Amino acid sequence: MAIKTRGLGKGLDLLIPDTAFKEEKTKIIERVVEKPVEIKIKLSKIEPNREQPRKNFEEDSLLELAESIKQFGIIQPLVVQERDEYYEIIAGERRWRAAKIAGLKEVPVIIKKYSAQEIVEISLIENIQRENLNPIEEAFAFKKLISEFDLKQDEVAERVSKSRTAVTNSLRLLKLDERVQQMVIDDKISTGHARTLIVIEDNDIQYNLANRIFDEKLSVRETEKLIKNISTQKEEIKEKKVVENDFIYKNIEERITSIVGSRVTINQKKNNKGKIEIEYYSNDELERIFELLQSIEN
Repeated sequence: MAIKTRGLGKGLDLLIPDTAFKEEKTKIIERVVEKPVEIKIKLSKIEPNREQPRKNFEEDSLLELAESIKQFGIIQPLVVQERDEYYEIIAGERRWRAAKIAGLKEVPVIIKKYSAQEIVEISLIENIQRENLNPIEEAFAFKKLISEFDLKQDEVAERVSKSRTAVTNSLRLLKLDERVQQMVIDDKISTGHARTLIVIEDNDIQYNLANRIFDEKLSVRETEKLIKNISTQKEEIKEKKVVENDFIYKNIEERITSIVGSRVTINQKKNNKGKIEIEYYSNDELERIFELLQSIEN
């Protein structure tokens, strides 16, 4: 399986198609670009938004954009917000990074003022519209929509024109060990492989299996068989352990019964705990057992 390195972040049209979210996107976009006043600001005065959902940027793509900027300049201005000593990027971090590579000293911007919620909205929409999100960032985008906007999974599914099952399956990827998530990002394993690994609770075993999938170039079907075999082996070991323990406890029951002279039952519980029950069938027998135990104490 070939490795294709790509950063977190693909673009918002895959997540929020025009048909599903067109009116809401239009309102937000109109809010951003309504009667824009474009000015130029030094690159050194601009900094990225720390809450930007996209953390990594594909180097080859940035280099291509930088070459385009050298030839044609920045066609669409960045959208920024004024902070105390700098301007924070709300939309256009990729253009800002490419402009730095291209050697520009200043870039065109539109300065706006937003609430914290509007910044989150615009950042998400800009990323989902303009980039192709990898599966993990798509999952984080869904999670952010749920946590930031208090949306339910079915509401997210409706907004992004996906089935609720697709959203649920995407969110489940976030249960994976972070090392496995990175392997999905790097295209070392597919989302199909990743979903089969979710049932493995131990993070180290999960990661080792992910590496085995990559090293042995296992298909999703082969991975499912592998995990099924591992689960079967675990059940067999568990059953074997139960049988072995039963034999030990039965032996102890018989030995205590022979000492007490009445039937003894050991009831097992979790964490190696349990209780011992001694049966008696008359008050005389109870008194006999009591005297026997008392004599052991003495």
